[in-house]
Amino acid sequence: MRATAQIACARLQQKMRMVWAFCLSCALAATAIVLPTVALAQTTIADARTATASPSATNTTSPAAPARTVSAADSAVRLGPGDLINVSVYNVPELDTKIRVNTDGDINLPLINYVHVDGLTIDEAESVIAQRLETGGFVKNPHVQIFVQEYTSQGASVLGEVGKPGIYPILGGQRLFSLISAAGGFTDRAGKSVTITHRDQPPFTVSISRNLEEHPESDVAILPGDTVIVRRADVVYVVGDVGRPSGFLMDSGHISVLQAIALAGGTNSTAKLSGTRIVRKGATGLTMVPVPLKQLMEAKTNDMPMQAEDILFVPTSSRKRMQARSAEAAVQLATSVGLVAIRP
Repeated sequence: MRATAQIACARLQQKMRMVWAFCLSCALAATAIVLPTVALAQTTIADARTATASPSATNTTSPAAPARTVSAADSAVRLGPGDLINVSVYNVPELDTKIRVNTDGDINLPLINYVHVDGLTIDEAESVIAQRLETGGFVKNPHVQIFVQEYTSQGASVLGEVGKPGIYPILGGQRLFSLISAAGGFTDRAGKSVTITHRDQPPFTVSISRNLEEHPESDVAILPGDTVIVRRADVVYVVGDVGRPSGFLMDSGHISVLQAIALAGGTNSTAKLSGTRIVRKGATGLTMVPVPLKQLMEAKTNDMPMQAEDILFVPTSSRKRMQARSAEAAVQLATSVGLVAIRP
């Protein structure tokens, strides 16, 4: 029995050795398949890294320049006197320059001195600077970038009654309404007309209002170099013995004496209508224009037009004021007597 058990145990061990040998052979076969794949993947990654680090097989000494996306609007813009630009050369920070184009259309750069850029697009100016750097032997295969910080030559001046007067760039198609919006919109003193001047052309005027939808035909195209002036509305002033002394905008361009009096809340009961007059500033100084306000209010004479910056003055009648004060005193006395009368 003991010999039989030993024989069975030996057979079992032999079978286990056979199974282990089979598993080991399978594992070696799988490793042989995986290792070439991993090696191929590593070779591919290394090749990709090499291709990224080098722009070409023949140029391995200089790193690749960063990609620059230039919009169609930027490419169409041309540089001119007054523009403030930043010029940079990739991987050469010593040549980075912030400079304004002078009146001759030139910029003065390190190493290459003056470069004429007036009338050139951004791409053209970059090419000219890069060529000068390479031809002079200063930089091998230079990559030049230009960023325009202030477009002066390609901008339009917005002046007058807007929130933020100044020069605004005209990139692509620009129209009047969007330009006024960029300038902060109208002020409280803005009139109803805008004067536009194109380069080398006489100025012209378009009607406009705070509600831009009222004049869609006035949304004209604005070109680089244009000057847009939002006119200040004319003002007349009504002072003296009236309900609400103040200044009033002449939005329609004209206003009459009766209209101004109505806007001021009418005259007070103590006003001296016969002494009303307009204080007007002329070339020789201030002048006084008598106003028959009583006849105007009774429609016995034609209304009088007022001019910008006129001051309509309605004086106070001393006699009427004294009468008014006496009446006020009588009312106060009567009130006090009444109060006393109802007391026990």
